[in-house]
Amino acid sequence: MSRKTVLITGGSRGIGKAIAREFAQNGWRVAISYNKNESSAFELAEEFPGQIAAIKADLKNISDTQALFVKAKESIGVIEVLVNNAGISMQKMINDTTYEDWREMMAVNLDSAFLLSKLALLDMISQKSGRIINISSMWGQVGASCEVAYSASKAGLIGFTKALAQEVGPSGITVNCIAPGVIDTDMNSMHSKETISELVDMTPMCRLGTPCDVAKTAFFLAGEGASFITGQVIGVSGGFVIT
Repeated sequence: MSRKTVLITGGSRGIGKAIAREFAQNGWRVAISYNKNESSAFELAEEFPGQIAAIKADLKNISDTQALFVKAKESIGVIEVLVNNAGISMQKMINDTTYEDWREMMAVNLDSAFLLSKLALLDMISQKSGRIINISSMWGQVGASCEVAYSASKAGLIGFTKALAQEVGPSGITVNCIAPGVIDTDMNSMHSKETISELVDMTPMCRLGTPCDVAKTAFFLAGEGASFITGQVIGVSGGFVIT
């Protein structure tokens, strides 16, 4: 029996890299996308020879996004699980946010999930099985000051998840969303030590989350144990946001 397959966008660093490693360690065939972090992507692929395919794609570009899916399918086979993880962040007040800033945020964080889900669903619907896992953020649940574009893109992923889950559930496909809290990644390295300390103090579990915390949740949602879970937003935030 062939190994299971998963495509993970933004898999060269942070949460995406941890998710890719979690699946690979459990014997899955993995395709990851990267844009600028080529060395990190290929280092990860070298950890699992013949098991991880690293594919360059600029997810702001529609043709790149579509080509990513084609290359992933050629490399590892029919995509059984899609993890829409790729994302960019930005801290700007709305009056300092340009339309170009807004469109770039939506293209990477939301549009790519729409395009790749459509492509993955062609096979998933015909096979009556599949998993789509979207990586949102707790700021998509509650919003963050000076992060209007980011919060809106992540809130969009939540709405996308809930609607799509209802649409494809009859085909045996689950669609779920993970909303990480403050995770110890490069994306949060822009914050000062004081800000990080304040965020930790606001987290009931009294620590930063790790990429592994999110990765293990994604792996669970891809498995048989989650076959009756769909349309849900799973908070991996240490209790920072409780809804």
